[in-house]
Amino acid sequence: MSCLTWKLLILDGGSQKLVDGVVKEDDILELNVTNVERIEDRRQANKEMDVVYLLSPLPHIVDCLKADLERRRYRRSFIIWTSPPRSDIQSRLDQSTSARQQIVHASVLNIDYYPRESHLITFRDPWSFPTLYHPACNQLVKQHMEDLAQKIVSICVSLGEYPTIRYFDPRTQSHEARVLCSHLARFVQAELDQYAKFNHDFPPPSPRPRGLLIITDRTMDLFAPLVHEFTYQAMVHDLLPLVEADKTYYKSLESQPGMAHKGKEQEICEKDGIWVKYRHLHMKDLLDELVKDFETFKKQNPEFANSDNPATINSIKDMLAGLPKYQEGKEAYSLHLSMTQDAMTVFQERRLADVASVEQSLATGLDEDYKKPKNVADQVIRLLDDDAIHFPDRLRLIIQYLLYRDGLLPMDISKLLAHARLPAQDSEVIYNLELLGAHITRVLKDSRPVAQYQFGKKEAPLSSANESGLSRFEPALKFVLEEYSRGTLDQSLFPFTKPHLDAAEGLMGQENVSQASLRSAKPTWARTRPSNTGPRQRIIVFMAGGATYSESRACYEASQYLDKDIYLSTTHMLTPSLYLRQVGDLSVDRRRLDLPADRPKPRAPDHLFEKDTPLPPPPPPSSSKDTKIQPLTDDMRRMRMGDDGARSKAANGNSHDHRPPPPQSSSAGGRLTKDREKDGEKKKKHHFFSSKK
Repeated sequence: MSCLTWKLLILDGGSQKLVDGVVKEDDILELNVTNVERIEDRRQANKEMDVVYLLSPLPHIVDCLKADLERRRYRRSFIIWTSPPRSDIQSRLDQSTSARQQIVHASVLNIDYYPRESHLITFRDPWSFPTLYHPACNQLVKQHMEDLAQKIVSICVSLGEYPTIRYFDPRTQSHEARVLCSHLARFVQAELDQYAKFNHDFPPPSPRPRGLLIITDRTMDLFAPLVHEFTYQAMVHDLLPLVEADKTYYKSLESQPGMAHKGKEQEICEKDGIWVKYRHLHMKDLLDELVKDFETFKKQNPEFANSDNPATINSIKDMLAGLPKYQEGKEAYSLHLSMTQDAMTVFQERRLADVASVEQSLATGLDEDYKKPKNVADQVIRLLDDDAIHFPDRLRLIIQYLLYRDGLLPMDISKLLAHARLPAQDSEVIYNLELLGAHITRVLKDSRPVAQYQFGKKEAPLSSANESGLSRFEPALKFVLEEYSRGTLDQSLFPFTKPHLDAAEGLMGQENVSQASLRSAKPTWARTRPSNTGPRQRIIVFMAGGATYSESRACYEASQYLDKDIYLSTTHMLTPSLYLRQVGDLSVDRRRLDLPADRPKPRAPDHLFEKDTPLPPPPPPSSSKDTKIQPLTDDMRRMRMGDDGARSKAANGNSHDHRPPPPQSSSAGGRLTKDREKDGEKKKKHHFFSSKK
């Protein structure tokens, strides 16, 4: 299909979200696309125009596509799937005569995931948590794992990686979900092998060492979603009322200088340089860095040359309020100054310094001097009795104490709940953690040994200058990555899916031995120690059941000091409040969960199968004596001022646009002309996408 051929682009609800997150509307329309439409919506046929379908391979979407093909809405059809269609879906199209006649090209793009950050990928699937862990959802797990495996393979294909696979296997545990990672890893391995079998150019040639895929799940680290983290990104998602949808927005808690009004929504995204630069910085360091950045800004702008006042948070905000010509920078600084100040206000009101001090001892098993903590129970009870401690923080504290003790007598649990004065439903959250492998209760003379930390306790640092006493805890994922890099990751805890093929290779390429690569013809024995300037190995981590922002930070930091490219992928991002709510839902009736699998199956809209309404015949000519004003017809509505002038200009050779003019489309979404600047305002009113860029 020639790039100069005008065409339509048809999306569905799912593919529209994928496209909307990575490309602007104008960028699509600049590629000779006359319009972008939804396949589920009412559309007028255009039998003179080619169409590109970018679709999700779902049964009701295929029904919509077949309806278009059977009615021959368009001239030729180009089909692009966001992920490989199942065999039954593909056979429905193969058996369709109209599909064989009109589809001139079909391909798979493998983009069925959402890049949230440069090295963070989500599936936006919070329903995955109850599907995987709710006792009443066992019959849904197999199909869900197949869907997850296909999405994970899409990530590998997009990166050009055919990785070795290792998975979390807690064989000493007895909970039902302990085999989750094992089954998922085998599904992924089968999908990868199948893809490589039918795509002989996969993986593409590359000088990189062969990648690694680590498959784990939420049961590997039950502390990470509960511990208060005070790096910027994790802290604001924990403490502030961020609006999480297809994009992330923040509403200020109060009116601030430089902001229009209280409650104004401002987007937090990758285009925000301040956010990207500082999101993993500890809050105590962030405040200093924002002040330093603004001092630099003052020196670079003469408007502030005469200001000798030292920069503080409040003075910076007062200055920003008087910067109308620096609107974009003003809004960015105002956003982060407001979020920083609001987060610190919550930190102080909820006495989180006292809470976090105890949490760090519980999560690490060590006190601030890196010794066994003493009088932990007394410290916990003292906080539970404190009216200044919020109820959600009390619940998090009780759960961490139970994890630290590896279970308590039921009577002792009741006493803790009485001290905390928590509502009755919160006890469900505590006991539901057993479904994730936690030991909640013990008998009076329990011979079970206290559980040991699977990845070892953190040793005292050589220098504590850069470490906060409230940030000693690190997610287990960080230790897994470090142990893999050293070549000491326990193969019984993280076995290979193909131990006879991958084990020897998987143990190479850590710190002292070079990594073998299936994509390089150079023999292993001829390799030398890798250079720091060479391509880095990629590590893809998939966390089923949701990942935390502390784990995302750990992956970014490990990428730097381990000299690896580490990507974290997950079903959805967890905040502490969401995690507690989802754990609590593990004991409710499945019918109350509103799982997508339990909803009525989506159907193609009925209007797609209706016959097109024919255009009304033109009115008969009227005599001059009986002239009446006629209502506007569709042809008259399509007329615009200046068409004759544009045609005469083109006829005289004054036009420099050599592209063919767009065909006249009767589509409900509108039409584009070559003169895009004049029609810019009209084009913006079409709102092809759900959100503006």
